[in-house]
Amino acid sequence: MEDIKKEHPKEKPRFHPRSLHRERYDFKKLIKAHPELEGFVNPNKYGDESVDFFDPQAVRALNTALLKHFYFIKYWAIPSEYLCPPIPGRSDYIHHIADLLGGSNFGRIPRGDKIKCLDIGVGASCIYPIIANKLYGWASIGSEIDPVALESAKNIIDKNPNLKGKVELRLQTNSKDIYYGMIKHEEKFDISVCNPPFHSSAKEAEAESLRKLTNLKKTKPDKTVLNFGGKSHELWCEGGESRFIRKMIRESKKFGDSCFWFSTLVSKQTHLKSAYITLKETKATKVTTIPMGQGHKSSRILAWTFLTKEQRADWRKTRWELKKMSPAPNPPKTE
Repeated sequence: MEDIKKEHPKEKPRFHPRSLHRERYDFKKLIKAHPELEGFVNPNKYGDESVDFFDPQAVRALNTALLKHFYFIKYWAIPSEYLCPPIPGRSDYIHHIADLLGGSNFGRIPRGDKIKCLDIGVGASCIYPIIANKLYGWASIGSEIDPVALESAKNIIDKNPNLKGKVELRLQTNSKDIYYGMIKHEEKFDISVCNPPFHSSAKEAEAESLRKLTNLKKTKPDKTVLNFGGKSHELWCEGGESRFIRKMIRESKKFGDSCFWFSTLVSKQTHLKSAYITLKETKATKVTTIPMGQGHKSSRILAWTFLTKEQRADWRKTRWELKKMSPAPNPPKTE
């Protein structure tokens, strides 16, 4: 018995309202942008054009096409074993952060390369700086503990003229530090973003991937295949996501005057409780949690600041010129 063709909504309702990815993939346009994608596009069991999201090469080809078509990236490639990030989800993070800045600026999103974004763990893909620059014109500094990943990100920047002068990369030589060594004296950032390691060990990461594959394919695979790739420091760290985020919060306190909003993705809802406790201990002046979701996957952004109301007002006056801003639709109120 053939599967009945699914009726799809015109737009994906859980995506951010300004997302470039709310509509279903137009593979004709994507293949035109990146012809190599064509070899991976086939009808799925419902008769819809799709790619095999369990095939790492297909995922990379789709990512490359999305970046070329929507973000005007001429060259994008990463080493085969490194994390291949889902573009729509990363884009939503940046959109939500833009709304957060807008909510701190009378509803107007700060734009242009005077706005500085610190990307903790820029990775081989350089994905957040690419998206932030295309969507809002922001400049970024990307930190990374892995020299190979940093070289990959540098290669992407060097081969895309629109990124030159807009993205700076910094090697974190102490893997135990997050902000130390990355934020220079008197340097200011309007936002800091991070996609922390999810798991506490390689075994845990493999077990979770196996569970997801079994649920999706309805059969247990012979071996775990990480369709989005990922090196050890990208997927797991000692203590896992919860410990990493708590360390990030404690260390961010030391740089409370240097960044308006610190933020991180939080993959597990249960990790918020310990994060809130740490934020209270460190006396964060404002904390907000922003829900995100694509398809059946739910996540959230945790953001915090240590600036007083007076410091936030001074920051707006000195760094966010109103004439260079554009209105944001219904930004979250943070003042």
